[in-house]
Amino acid sequence: MTTIQKPRVAFYTLGCKLNYAETEALAQRMREMGYDVVDFKEEADYYVINTCSVTQQAEKKCRQTINKLNNTFNTPKIALIGCYAQLATSTLATLPGISIVLGTQDKFSLPAHIEHRLGDSQGDPEIHSCAIEEVHNFDAAFTQGGRTRSFLKVQDGCNYHCAYCTIPLARGESRSPRIDSLKQQAEKIAAAGIREIVLTGVNIGDFGRETNESLLELLKALEKVEGIERIRVSSVEPNLMTSDIINHMAASAKLLPHFHIPLQSGSDTILKAMRRRYNTSTFHNKIQEIKEKLPNAFIGVDVIVGFPGETKELFEEAYRFMKDLPVSFYHVFSYSDRPNTSSIDFANKVAPKEIQERSKQINQLAVAKQRAFYEDQLGNIEQVLFEKTNKNQLMHGYTRNYIKVETPYREALAGTIQTVKLKQVSPSGDVQIDLL
Repeated sequence: MTTIQKPRVAFYTLGCKLNYAETEALAQRMREMGYDVVDFKEEADYYVINTCSVTQQAEKKCRQTINKLNNTFNTPKIALIGCYAQLATSTLATLPGISIVLGTQDKFSLPAHIEHRLGDSQGDPEIHSCAIEEVHNFDAAFTQGGRTRSFLKVQDGCNYHCAYCTIPLARGESRSPRIDSLKQQAEKIAAAGIREIVLTGVNIGDFGRETNESLLELLKALEKVEGIERIRVSSVEPNLMTSDIINHMAASAKLLPHFHIPLQSGSDTILKAMRRRYNTSTFHNKIQEIKEKLPNAFIGVDVIVGFPGETKELFEEAYRFMKDLPVSFYHVFSYSDRPNTSSIDFANKVAPKEIQERSKQINQLAVAKQRAFYEDQLGNIEQVLFEKTNKNQLMHGYTRNYIKVETPYREALAGTIQTVKLKQVSPSGDVQIDLL
């Protein structure tokens, strides 16, 4: 009997940590099925792009990647999955090289679609996408092997429908698995020798809404997994970051003092127009509560610049609010109109040049905030999990509170947790250390 050789497949991911978790879960599944997963720069039978639709820039990057593949390889076969694939299936299917387009419900069935097309000349693209109201599945996803940390998907979808956001249109309503299922996945991660997990999702503060469980209960359960020493929590909405969660994180040896909390605007007028579920006073009080309980916590904050109606005065109001917040970093998004969102029809759009200038100002503030946070931590004794990558004879790692450190490369340190003293900020912006 002749054995059919599985195709060579290469993956490329755009967007958030959740996308990365799903890409790696799909790649691992295909390895186990006998596929040869290769680097995206290599010759492959299929190039898989996990797409993002959060901004126009993310969509542009997807199209640029498709163009580059067509210019680099002879008639490549390209499969598109993810949010942009869900929202623009028909449009994407017309692009050169596109063979398969899978929406939210179907992306993890990619191997079946590839095998269905084996031996097929390019032909018409296969399109599989359903109305987002029909998306109810939760596809488990976690990264395993070859890393010092693992992303663990704990939640998907969102019920918030903010005025600017396509995520509910691309991923559907909020949903999550039961805690027992996630604990089993964490045990598999620990068995692979990975010591840190990063909880990912669209709106993980909503965890357990339909199963009558909670994010706090999940955190307590994951703390009991032997072998997992560090648990990092990604983005949680400020109205869902409860005092109980903050108090538990402050008392925990495994939950890391690292918060990622979306603000989106420092102006109450703009927050209301965005349909956010809090105001600046609520946000400020939440940040103060975290800093009181965890003085050395790293707090990263998402902001959107140039939302319709953001006058010069409102931007200056927002800037003053953000400048005074005791946070560690701002992740800046330039507003762009997204199809089928409310804000696309809003009046008083901000000129692109003005958005660019305002984004520059917030990015400069972000750099200053991070530098000030790093300098404030110098002299502290910390625990660092070192990465395995050698970059110009340097290796890097992260403290519990998300300070990126650098030290001369030593293979024996890769993947280990070491006690260090934070010494000084290097010209690269990272922190140099003394090993203790």
